[in-house]
Amino acid sequence: MAIELKMPALSPTMEEGTLAKWLVKEGDTIAAGDIMAEIETDKATMEFEAVDEGVLAKILVAEGTDEVAVGTVIAMIAEEGEDADSIEAPSGDAAKAKEPEPATPKAEAAAPEEPNEPEAGKPAPKAAAKSSDPAPDIEAPPAPVKDGERVKASPLARRLAEAKGIDLTTISGSGPKGRIVKADIDGTEAAPAKAAPDKAAAPAPAAFDTDIPHEAEKLSNMRKTIARRLTEAKQTVPHIYLTVDIHLDPLLSLRKELNATLEARDIKLSVNDLLIKALAVSLMQVPKCNVSISGDQLLTYSRADISVAVSVPNGLITPIIVGADSKSLSAISNEMRDLAAKAKDGKLQPHEYQGGTASISNMGMFGIKQFDAVINPPQGMIMAIGAGEQRPYVIDGELQAATVMSATGSFDHRAIDGADGAQLMQAFKALCENPLGMLT
Repeated sequence: MAIELKMPALSPTMEEGTLAKWLVKEGDTIAAGDIMAEIETDKATMEFEAVDEGVLAKILVAEGTDEVAVGTVIAMIAEEGEDADSIEAPSGDAAKAKEPEPATPKAEAAAPEEPNEPEAGKPAPKAAAKSSDPAPDIEAPPAPVKDGERVKASPLARRLAEAKGIDLTTISGSGPKGRIVKADIDGTEAAPAKAAPDKAAAPAPAAFDTDIPHEAEKLSNMRKTIARRLTEAKQTVPHIYLTVDIHLDPLLSLRKELNATLEARDIKLSVNDLLIKALAVSLMQVPKCNVSISGDQLLTYSRADISVAVSVPNGLITPIIVGADSKSLSAISNEMRDLAAKAKDGKLQPHEYQGGTASISNMGMFGIKQFDAVINPPQGMIMAIGAGEQRPYVIDGELQAATVMSATGSFDHRAIDGADGAQLMQAFKALCENPLGMLT
């Protein structure tokens, strides 16, 4: 019997993606582990490996197709002894998105970048322990979603509910952790829609015509996600900005000494490596800034996972140094080098960029003196690093020429008070000016 090859869910929140490129063609013999296609998600382009053996009989979704729902049949594989030419594409609902197959979840290294929607049959990842969680041996009954919470529903259930005019917030899901699935929709009649919460919208920019000579390029999934998330962040997160000037010469001197020692191990520390460490240690010294808002709760993290902004051809992505507060500078340097290379190649795995407790964005290499960065929700802060430059600076009561860098922290004022943000900036400045403190 022919095997249906379905659009995979390559991240916990993926509902659809772009089938960017087929790497095989009809008639090719497929073995388990072969790379069959490249699939573009909202964050990266990832390779899709075959798990079955046979002959690729039919390709049902052409490369370059956008908005392919998870679970959609994208190709048919003929098993051994089966005539590939006799295989027909599934008809009707069989070719449409179905409930994702049960799978064992991968443990996330940090709090999720946004509330994750687990796949059907897949337990929801835990961002942090909550005092209201039921005991492990007690299964709490599902309840309708409260105002302001995100509805947990499968992609198919969402489409069916929209077609029938059903308000998902009025339904108690029967899936894992109360997730709404197709069966819940089938047995429900349309009800008057509940008033939407007063929430800022993030509409897509309107298309327009222009006589100015130009080239039009379709937005990638990553660029669409960047536009949506940054718009939502500026509309829904009240930012407060705090800037300090930092005497950078002590940190530059320590870096030079360490690199001389590490040269034999082929390790070269960057200024950014030391700043990542300084931010992580600062967050542990001022835990009131190592936080996230989660509904009506404040999550305070017990380690510092630093998301580092990396520019890639299609936009920006933030690979994460997990537990940067407890890692050595050499470990941070090696890990950052590997993550940056994978980011530029579009090969980051979801657990390598989803999560983080705070972010750092360094534009000093472009000569930018100072800037205000946009917070990456649900994180509570981001540190924006400017260029180190020669400026007049008072040292030991005397005016001297020194290398000075401006750093600006953007803080979610719902979760972090100005005084707490100021303490973090003070701690960050102190560690940069006395860098041996971050190594103890």
